[in-house]
Amino acid sequence: MDSKKFSELAIKPSILKNLSTLGYKSMTPIQEKALGPVLAGKDILAQAKTGSGKTAAFGIGLLSQLDPTKKEIQSLVICPTRELAEQVAKEIRRLARQMTNVKVVTLCGGSPLGAQAASLEHGAHCIVGTPGRIEDHLGRKTLRLGRIKTLVLDEADRMLDMGFSEVLDYIVSRTPEQRQTLLFSATYPENIQSLSKKYQKEAISVRIESTKESLKIEETFFEIDEEHKENLLVNLLHENRPESTVIFCQTKQKCHELALYLKKKDFSALAIHGDLEQRERSEVLALFSHKSVSILVATDVAARGLDIKNLTAVVNYDISRDPEVHVHRIGRTGRAGKEGLAWTFYTKREKHRVKAIEEYQDKKALVAPAKEYKDISSKTFYPPMVSFCIAGGKKSKLRPTDILGALTVSKELSGSDVGKIDIFDFHSFVAIKQEKAKKAFDILAEGKIKGRFFKVRKAS
Repeated sequence: MDSKKFSELAIKPSILKNLSTLGYKSMTPIQEKALGPVLAGKDILAQAKTGSGKTAAFGIGLLSQLDPTKKEIQSLVICPTRELAEQVAKEIRRLARQMTNVKVVTLCGGSPLGAQAASLEHGAHCIVGTPGRIEDHLGRKTLRLGRIKTLVLDEADRMLDMGFSEVLDYIVSRTPEQRQTLLFSATYPENIQSLSKKYQKEAISVRIESTKESLKIEETFFEIDEEHKENLLVNLLHENRPESTVIFCQTKQKCHELALYLKKKDFSALAIHGDLEQRERSEVLALFSHKSVSILVATDVAARGLDIKNLTAVVNYDISRDPEVHVHRIGRTGRAGKEGLAWTFYTKREKHRVKAIEEYQDKKALVAPAKEYKDISSKTFYPPMVSFCIAGGKKSKLRPTDILGALTVSKELSGSDVGKIDIFDFHSFVAIKQEKAKKAFDILAEGKIKGRFFKVRKAS
């Protein structure tokens, strides 16, 4: 059956026109189920994971309620991580392009409180932020939420996992009782039901079952002793040579150690976990999304909300205790009609977790035959891109077009040699094809961008 069109719903003409220019034609399952009730002003409790189109589902809803002529905060979106908050804010801005003077402000750690407070003083319509930083601004009275029409809790399950329950209670208590509350969660534990009862009124439940999605994933389970996991991983990476891989570990320490081990084996690998400073996190994520690093070793919390497209492989180095989390992990690959790989390692003592996953997915796990996995040497495979960090960003008034123009003005590089460009407040990252990296560095280091010289280094 064909999916519904956005034009079938009561969406503002300006938003509808913009959706068409952005290439939004048919709705995803979560949009099809949730958008109608959202536009009708209903509270919803929705199960949907990253990549399902949920941001557009609540973004279109909150923009439809918004009155740009009133210089007051009318919607609040709370996210567990800075990365997700920035991704959501970016998408809401895209959705609001055809609307006049809509201001979206991001409130996250890693940026000065004073600069954020100044931005709030100039007025905002929509706030997207993390619980801790929103709490900070409420405490300083630089943020007032008394006019909120729409409250969104995105990835609510992860916020509870991260211990934000009391902070959420405080933030929600500062919003009006008469509001629309949209609660999105990738999994559906009991505490999410309790959260819904606490914050919502007659919420409509919307569930998009992960097990029913037709993802093209070749999933294999490996029973193996802990001490042989590293050798098995190296074998699989060399045999399959995936362009982009996320490896999930249970602890921050394991992430750090495994990334170091892979580097010693000449793999392009970086770790992301809670102990990294925000600057380090931003660089790691930029490099991975640029395809300048092949492997990202992550904890579940650190990986949540990452904007990762076309992921080739997912490795469950440590099998998850929760079948829903397992399905959420492997669902990052095999998207958009492309085939993906998923490898799950487990020890004999963890067989019960495989059984739980089988029951949840309602299918038998494909277990690879036990064999000796020796430490092998193989030809190193490199990521397709190299990224450079430029010591200038939004505060220097740099835009992606400025960097692209500087790289291609001499015609020694073409636009197709340049990959993703990310602009932050004080620095920028640009991805270049591996074979053109030296030429690009020379151009950036010796030439000007927007009439100025900027320091440049290879990001790693």
